[in-house]
Order: sequence, then C-alpha cells, then structure tokens
Amino acid sequence: MKDLGDAKKILGMEITRDRGSGRLWLSPENYVLKVLEKFNMVEVRAVTTLLADHFKLSSKECPQSLKEEEEMSQVSYFSAMRSLLYAMVYTSSDLAYAVSTVSRFLSNPREKI
Repeated sequence: MKDLGDAKKILGMEITRDRGSGRLWLSPENYVLKVLEKFNMVEVRAVTTLLADHFKLSSKECPQSLKEEEEMSQVSYFSAMRSLLYAMVYTSSDLAYAVSTVSRFLSNPREKI
C-alpha cells in the first residue's frame, strides 16, 4: 500500500477541508457539469429556485399514445433522475423537493410540450 496524500476528489466530487475547524465539504460542481454535458443541457438557463411552487405535474403529463411512449422510451429520463438523486443524497439536499416531484413520473415520463 502506498500513501498518496490527502484525497482531492471522491466519486467525481471535489473535497475541501478546513482542518482548523475539523470540517469537510464535497463540491458537486464538476459532477453536475458532467451530468449536464451527458444530457446535452450545458446551455440551460440557471435559476435560483429549483422548483417553483406553481410548477405542478399530473398524470395528464404522461404519454397518451403509443407513439409518445415510444418517443419517450428513447429519452434517458431514468438515468438523468439517477444522476440528480446521487447529487442530492451526497451533496445538495436542496435538490430533494425537485427530485422527489419529478421522480414520481419515472415509470411514465412525457416530454413537456
């Protein structure tokens, strides 16, 4: 075994230490950028509110025809949700409400028109 020094990254997230106060932070910035690149969303507009109160989803948003179901089966919605869930659990608990709301439609997602 070989000592490589202090860890700088773990599971795609940067580690920041404050030895004086005994604190440790994980930064998801690079991880989130990779997720945005993977799903072609690098150019999306940033918002300060993760999910507005007026944003409501319902079963009306789910595919209504076989054609829509087939189109949505090509979208890696589940993979995107899994990536967001990972970031939420390990670093950004402020994502919890938004991830919870949109994950309700994992079994039957539909592209918003």
